[in-house]
Formats: sequence, structure tokens, C-alpha cells
Amino acid sequence: MSAFLAQLDAFFQAFVVGPISALIFFDLAFWDDGQPGETALPAVVCWLAIAALFFTLRFRFVSVRGFRHGSEVVRGLYARAEDRGEISPFQALSAALAATLGLGNIAGVATAVGIGGPGAVFWMVLAGALGMSAKFAEVTLAQMYRVTRSDGHVSGGPMHYLRAGLAELGWPRLGAVLAVVFAVMCIGGSFGGGNMYQANQAFAQFANVVPAFSGTGGAVAFGVALSALVGLVIIGGIRRIGEVAALLVPLMCGIYLIAGFAILALHWAELPAAFVTIVRGAFAPDAAFGGAVGVLITGFRRAAFSNEAGCGSAPIAHSAATTSEPVRQGLAALLEPFVDTVIVCNMTGLVVVVTGAYAAPEAGSGIAMTSWAFASVFPGFEYVLSLAALLFAYATMISWSYYGEQCWVQLFGLRSLLAYKLIFLLFTWAGAVISAGAVLEFGDLMILGMAFPNLVGVVLLSGKISEALEDYLARLRRGQFQR
Repeated sequence: MSAFLAQLDAFFQAFVVGPISALIFFDLAFWDDGQPGETALPAVVCWLAIAALFFTLRFRFVSVRGFRHGSEVVRGLYARAEDRGEISPFQALSAALAATLGLGNIAGVATAVGIGGPGAVFWMVLAGALGMSAKFAEVTLAQMYRVTRSDGHVSGGPMHYLRAGLAELGWPRLGAVLAVVFAVMCIGGSFGGGNMYQANQAFAQFANVVPAFSGTGGAVAFGVALSALVGLVIIGGIRRIGEVAALLVPLMCGIYLIAGFAILALHWAELPAAFVTIVRGAFAPDAAFGGAVGVLITGFRRAAFSNEAGCGSAPIAHSAATTSEPVRQGLAALLEPFVDTVIVCNMTGLVVVVTGAYAAPEAGSGIAMTSWAFASVFPGFEYVLSLAALLFAYATMISWSYYGEQCWVQLFGLRSLLAYKLIFLLFTWAGAVISAGAVLEFGDLMILGMAFPNLVGVVLLSGKISEALEDYLARLRRGQFQR
């Protein structure tokens, strides 16, 4: 069995990760000095950062102007019985958060700190703040162009607004091509970062606290059990996913954040020094962690993978929300990067810094570093973190299965939907047995690669979004919307 899994891992790296990476996840050659600890500059990271800044300015800091109203929408203050959709705005936000509040928040932050040093946390938080505007834009479009399928379910997202929106602007062929490219990338993302990476890191943490599962047999058994649990939910569609996510997201966030804030409270005296370390590392990093550009890139790359702002995934879930105002759900959606990156990722980074885990060789890397940081304050907490990791991974996988499902239907039709779900479950099992390096790279390149076609369309349609935003806010100020 071990030999078979080794061959499977080698095949995956050579014939899946390598070719796709060469095609879409190329590095820009103008910066790559080869220093230890640094990373080259992926073109997609530039694209995400530039687009996020553009949207922040284009919509006049909508993340600040619309934050309070978005919070009210999530609380259900503007809900109406006649609104069309399948799930509530809160359930839609929970489903989208379930997809982004994955192990990137636990393992990904530690990975970023391990590569780029504490300064990477600063750039992660900044990228998350800018990403709020990108999330607003893409979710608003998803609501504008959503459709009702022949089976009665609502469907929306980039595969719809790229095709229909660009056709309205006079570029039907461009829109059709971008919609297909996005759908293909999203399906790959649902198999990779939204599935395999979650299963991989969940198993790593589980095996760390239950050594009996650390072998090949344990990996296979864990993969089978996790596949079965995922299958129980994804068969029920978005309503079941929304219901489960609405329960899991508060629970898993509560467990993780309470423990994290408790550690920060116990280390309150070290917090000022931790902030100084993070900010200083962002602009004048230690030579051991590479140059300042390397730290910035690491932070932005991890933030993009964590909150997925601009990648086009979350709009698929938000399009099913019950509302008659597209902008309203867009404003609710901008809370997602704030919770995911500004709060959760930032807290993880601070815990890793104040406990000294980032500089402790015995702490390891990825989720092991985060586990070491928590256990250094609360002995035995690795067991609680293992449960949190499983919840994070599970919630992410069920939401990403829906994303991939919607794109699969666009390409292959409703009759083939069962085939997608079976393939998804197969990848869940594979994620537990394939090496972390190959899984992480595949997840990054597929999810971040979705941003290329998605952001082209959102930028081109930004004028329509801006008009809708100002019209909605004007009506809101006039008191036309009753709570």
C-alpha cells in the first residue's frame, strides 16, 4: 500500500501540479533573486492586489461605508417574505465563511510566518482589508445575474455574470470564454484547495494527537471516514449545506477564538512587542526570512488563499441568498474577509508570535506550529485544536463541493451531477494520503487561478456595480427600506 501511495503522489505532482502550474501560475521574472526563504512573484498575486486596490478606490471605500449596514443585513433586519432565494443572508455568509474559514486560517498563517517571518501577518491583514471591496463587487454581480435552473434551484456566480454581463457590454465571445475557463478552474479548486488540502491538514493534526493513525493504514482509514461524513451533507444540496454551515461556523470560530484570545490575554504584556515585531518584519525583515518583497508576497498569497476575495468562489453561495437587492447581499458579503483574515488570521499570527512558536525549531511548520503555540500555554490543547481543525476542514469541504457542483452543471448538465459528487469524495480520500507539498501547490494554483477570468469581468462591469451601489445607498438614506 505504501508503494502505491508513493507512486500516486509522484504521479499527481508530475502530471497534474507541474503542467497546470506551468500554464497558469507562472512567476514574474523581474523579481526572484533566489535568496533563502524568499518566494518568486506569482502574477496572480499581483492581479489580486491591484484589483483589490482598484475596487477599494472605485467604490469609495465601500468596506467602511457599508460595514454597519452589512452587519444589519446579516442579522436579518431587512428580510422580507417575498424575497427570492433558497437560504437566508446569514446562512449564505456562513456557507461562504465555511469555505474560507478552513485550515488556511490555522495552518496557512503559520506557513506564511514560517516562510516570511512575522511581517507576513501585517500584509495578510492589509490584503484582507482591501479584499472586502473585491468581495462586495463579485457578490453583487452574482445576485444581479443569478438564474433559476430547470430543477428549481438558484444558480449564480462568475460562470453566469461573465457570460451575460460581458454580452451586455458587447463582448459575448470574451464572456463565454472567461465563463468556461472559470468553471474549469473552480472545479479544480473544489477538488484541490477546497477539498484535498483540508483533508490533508486535518489528517496531519489528527495523526499528531492520535499516533495510531500516523501510518499509511491510518491515512487510508481517515480518508474513508471523512469522505463518508462529507457525503452525508453534500447530497442534500445548498439548503443542507447552509443549515450545517450556520451551526458549524459559530461553533468552530467560538472554540478557536476563545482559546486564541485567552492566550493573548495571558500574554497581554508581550502584545505591544508582538505588534512591533510584526510591523518591523513587514518593512525591515530579518535577513533569515528574505527581503521585504518576499514577505509582502508571502502575506498576500496566504491571504488570497484564505479569504478568496476576487477568486469568484463565494459569489456562488451568496447568489442563493434571499434578497431582492443585489447590493444588499454584496454589503453583507464584505464582512467575510474581515472575519476570515482581519480577525481569525490576525489572531493566529499574534498567538504564533507572542508564544515564540515562529522562532522555535521544535514547533515545526504549518498546523504543527499553531498546535505547538496553543499547547505551550494550554497543555493538551492539541486535542482541542484537532477537533477545531476537523470542523474547519469539514465545513470548508461541504461548501466547496457546492461551488464545484454549480460549475460542473454549467459544463456537463444536471444529469452528470452524481458523477461530480463521487469524484469529489474520491479527492477527499486522496487528500489524506498524498503529500502536503503537492496538495498545497495544487490548491493554490487552482483557487488563485480562478481570479484571472473572474476579475477581468468584474473590472469591466465595475461601472454597473458603482451605479447600483450609489442608487441603493441613496434609497437607504431616504428611508425607503424598512427594518
